[in-house]
Amino acid sequence: MRPARALIDLQALRHNYQIARELTPGAKALAVIKADAYGHGAVRCAQALEAEADGFAVACIEEALELRAAGIKAPVLLLEGFFEADELSLIVEHDFWCVVHSLWQLEAIEKAALSKPITVWLKLDSGMHRVGLHPKDFQSGYQRLLASGKVAKIVLMSHFARADELHEQASAEQVAVFEAARQGLSAEISLRNSPAVLGWPQIPSDWVRPGIMLYGATPFEEANAVASRLQPVMTLESKVICVRELPAGEPVGYGAKFITQKPMRIGVVAMGYADGYPRHAPTGTPVLVAGQRSQLLGRVSMDMLCIDLTDVPQAGLGSTVELWGKNILASEVAMAADTIPYQIFCNLRRVPLLYSGA
Repeated sequence: MRPARALIDLQALRHNYQIARELTPGAKALAVIKADAYGHGAVRCAQALEAEADGFAVACIEEALELRAAGIKAPVLLLEGFFEADELSLIVEHDFWCVVHSLWQLEAIEKAALSKPITVWLKLDSGMHRVGLHPKDFQSGYQRLLASGKVAKIVLMSHFARADELHEQASAEQVAVFEAARQGLSAEISLRNSPAVLGWPQIPSDWVRPGIMLYGATPFEEANAVASRLQPVMTLESKVICVRELPAGEPVGYGAKFITQKPMRIGVVAMGYADGYPRHAPTGTPVLVAGQRSQLLGRVSMDMLCIDLTDVPQAGLGSTVELWGKNILASEVAMAADTIPYQIFCNLRRVPLLYSGA
């Protein structure tokens, strides 16, 4: 059996959720498990958190229905709301919470024949300019939802574009837009995502939405003391399946992007971009082999990659290689590959997920 696998530590997941709680006293926390819990397995992650989480957040109704089919009864928020008006009957049936970010969604609710009122999270575009009501429509949108008689509760929300930049003023400017738009409205609010939970304690939020931090990865490019307390949830590992002894001057991998400068031992690892390992990770990207840090050599192939065993004499055929996890942080790999931890987690495929700490 191919040795590539992802080990998922559910106890670390709970630890990270508790940090989110600790950093936001008095607030409730929706665990964001969209995109299959950022590649970690949405159902198993929801099951691990259900006893303590205030609810979950997913992108769309398909992801929410998967949780209900697995027996998850906690509140589930649809972060993109609904895409077609006929989804409203499913939202009512399964008691989903729904983001309303566009006037057409608001109008659909007004026109719908709902068997009971729903919970709506009314989203403001406070400056990211992706989705959300324009500030001039926010007050009237709130009043229209109330007047419709089809809404049991409204939470007011927005989303930050640059909260991962701790010295950037854009987040404070977005808060100011949000506060002006909600003036006089009586409702709970939700502003803080992972970077805001970790780095912006002064921002108010009755509900917080921890996402990437749940999985133990920092959203920041710079060192952050609070983020350093997070525990990586996923360890992506495989094994050395072949060892090569090469003299100086020999190419390694496609395109001869790496040439040995001295005699070297090269380990071939059963892991490639078809598994989700970033193809553009360059020579020098860190790995851990036989308990010792080493590096990637040459281009990543579809099913294999090469690593340096020259200074790791204890490593050889069958040695375990950590591609990212508790020793090689996903953020290190992502930075080397000029991407972000979110993407490398979400790109994971073909690799079996093995769970512990349930």
